[in-house]
Amino acid sequence: MKDRALVQIALYAAIFAVLGLMPKFDLPIAGGVPITAQSMGAMLAGVMLGAKRGALSILLVLFVVALGAPILAGGRGGLGVFFTPSAGFIFGWVAAAFVAGALMSLLRAHAVFASALIASVVGGIVVLYAFGIAGMALKTDLSLVDAAKACLIFIPGDTLKAVLTALVAQTVARGMPEALLSRAR
Repeated sequence: MKDRALVQIALYAAIFAVLGLMPKFDLPIAGGVPITAQSMGAMLAGVMLGAKRGALSILLVLFVVALGAPILAGGRGGLGVFFTPSAGFIFGWVAAAFVAGALMSLLRAHAVFASALIASVVGGIVVLYAFGIAGMALKTDLSLVDAAKACLIFIPGDTLKAVLTALVAQTVARGMPEALLSRAR
């Protein structure tokens, strides 16, 4: 992997970590899974870097978290976070970034905003929630259906994050199109 790719992966891992500085909101009805800004980090990594680099940037974050760095929302870090009701979402960030990046690449012939919005919604909501709901059901006494119902509260905020990600991608594509690596050939 070239030096430039490593820097890009590290940059988006750092952006993801910065999004963890925003406070988390704990909701008792969501099985202990907090509302955070970090799902937008997975969307951004995939949409901006592409599937492979986006997923690698999130894997880098998870490695640093496993080492104990408190970079998840609310100052969480360490191996323990991988065994909480949030674990499905945490592991799902990798798949979310990969799918968002893959869709951006597939949709490169279409407008950036629409492509980024579709990629963010499919990767950052549909795929992420598939992992999150499964993890929540495994780590709580909720059934899959009840876990899915509990996750409905996250949809408005995650939809806003998808729109913001699409706006960032569109803005970057206008000013510096070569920085939108997911659309490079």
